[in-house]
Order: sequence, then structure tokens, then C-alpha cells
Amino acid sequence: MQAILQSQGIHHITLNGADRKTSIDFWQDVLGMKLIFEQPNLDDESENHLYFDCGDGRTITIFTNETRIGMQEPIKNSVGSVHHLAFWVSQSTSRIANEKLKERGISSSGIKDRGFMDSIYFRDPLGLLIELASYKFEPPLGFTHAQVLEKAHEIRLARGAKNIEDEDISNSLVTLCKRNNK
Repeated sequence: MQAILQSQGIHHITLNGADRKTSIDFWQDVLGMKLIFEQPNLDDESENHLYFDCGDGRTITIFTNETRIGMQEPIKNSVGSVHHLAFWVSQSTSRIANEKLKERGISSSGIKDRGFMDSIYFRDPLGLLIELASYKFEPPLGFTHAQVLEKAHEIRLARGAKNIEDEDISNSLVTLCKRNNK
């Protein structure tokens, strides 16, 4: 079946936040996403709309309302809900994140090895699960992370392994580099 539309990537994600200060304290001061502008929520002017740069020029936006109070309860995982948001960080950032989060009173999972990436999980002030994700590889020139992962998945399936591991990534990189050199 052929797709009827073509996505070009994520434009932005909008979350329902609590008050303005709580949102800025977390998204800008903890995650380092610069507040680039704010304006009223044009669909509900009782709310403010904060725009943060995620680091790659794309934005995450937060609807705030001074009458809403944040609570640190995990958000229920139900059908159609968001399980977590993952943000790309460097390996260096991943290595120091636990200590930096602890300094701010934020508990985290510690680094979890996912085979092709490392992950750290913690909750935002409203209970949303946040992941800091760091690839363990750089794609060869002319290739994307997605292409490396697609090839690694193919190699993993041929091995009969349950998940992508370092050897799958390494073999994927070798295969893709050989393509470049032909």
C-alpha cells in the first residue's frame, strides 16, 4: 500500500504544562532548551504558550496556566497516551546526567544500555516520563542513524538475536562503508 501523505519530520510537540515558572524551570533550566518566545494559546487565551528550542532548531511547546499546579505522579499508560518523550544528548552529557539531575533533586534510572544507545529516564514536574537518549555510534558520511539502525536490524534478525547489540551496529557500519567505497 502506498502512503497518501509524506511526513518530513517532527515539527513540534505540545504538552499541557502547569504554571509558567514550573515549565521554564524544567524545560530551560534542567534540559537546557532555550525559551525562544511565548504568546497566548490562540485557541484558549486563558493559557500561555511557551516555545522552547530542543537544540536542533525544532521546538517543543508548553501550554501553561497559572491556576494549574504540577504534581509528580506518574502519568497513567493508557491506549492512545504518550508513554515518554526522548531527547537526544551526547555520550558526554549522558555520562554526567545522573549527577546533574541528582543535584536538582531529580531521581533517575541511571544509564540503561539499549545496545545501540544509552538511555536515562526521569519524570518532569508533571509526571511525564522523559528519556535522555544517546546513540553509541555516528553514521558514516552520507548515511543517517535510521539507515544504520535499519541495516543493524537486518543483521540482528539474521543472527536470531532478540535486540540490536554492539556487534550488529559495528557490522552495519562496515556494510554501509563498503557501499560508500564502491
